[in-house]
Amino acid sequence: MESVATKNITKTRNAHWRDYLELTKPRVVALLLLTAVVGMCLATEELVSMNVLVPALAGIGLMSAAAAAINHLVDRHIDAKMARTLRRPLPQGNLSPTKVTIFAATIGAIGFVTLYAWVNPLTAWLTFASMVGYAVVYTMFLKRATPQNIVIGGLAGAAPPLLGWTAVTNEINAPAVLLVMIIFTWTPPHFWALAVHRAKDYARAEIPMLPVTHGIDFTKTCIFLYTVLLTVVCLMPFLIGMTGMIYLVGVSLLNAIFLAYAWKLKYAPSKKTAFNMFAFSIWHLMLLFVILLVDHYV
Repeated sequence: MESVATKNITKTRNAHWRDYLELTKPRVVALLLLTAVVGMCLATEELVSMNVLVPALAGIGLMSAAAAAINHLVDRHIDAKMARTLRRPLPQGNLSPTKVTIFAATIGAIGFVTLYAWVNPLTAWLTFASMVGYAVVYTMFLKRATPQNIVIGGLAGAAPPLLGWTAVTNEINAPAVLLVMIIFTWTPPHFWALAVHRAKDYARAEIPMLPVTHGIDFTKTCIFLYTVLLTVVCLMPFLIGMTGMIYLVGVSLLNAIFLAYAWKLKYAPSKKTAFNMFAFSIWHLMLLFVILLVDHYV
């Protein structure tokens, strides 16, 4: 039987600006832009020119927001079945698919033109590839096809530090790729912790997340192993001389807390451990990039 929320998808009311804002996943985009800013700053010993900073952040932000809106559009029927996403604008009927399509296409095009005209073509095309990777490859195909969807699709979400780097240098360098690898390795334990917490939701929506296909205990093992791998990858900027002692001390503390959460989730979980680990993972990434910035300038 079709749920009330699913039926609401075809019934739209007058849209509010907050509905469009929610489509863009502003908190996610804000974190992506933070990592892009750090990528820009690490790419040069001088302060980043406002002539680069402003259009780069505008373009990357708009194209990231467009990708988020497409994700809302494609996942609207799935969102209607999940408690976490039930009240999003499309399942609630606040916006029509046509309006969302036009909105995503418009801000995506503006973002691409901004990057191409006022930053450089390399950054524009890399951002476009990242947008397609998330909105099309991950959302339309991988998410529904494999429990490794987060692992493979996570590369698109890990791109912003590289985009920031290329905005300043107009080239791809090893340190920028290492920043991408940090986020790429961080993504599985981040999302799998949420998937453990919301396993019944994903099962109801028939999304093949790892806890649904392989069980919660196996997922917890994978989370722990990926967190160990993340700890190693996070040390690499210091090991190659890219950062100093401020970063080493800060990232070691963050990783110790993240590992403690992963250990507890695997061996001594409470009802809220998975969600608490998910919540901390966001702080982990945000603070890690802030520490990178402080280490660079101090």
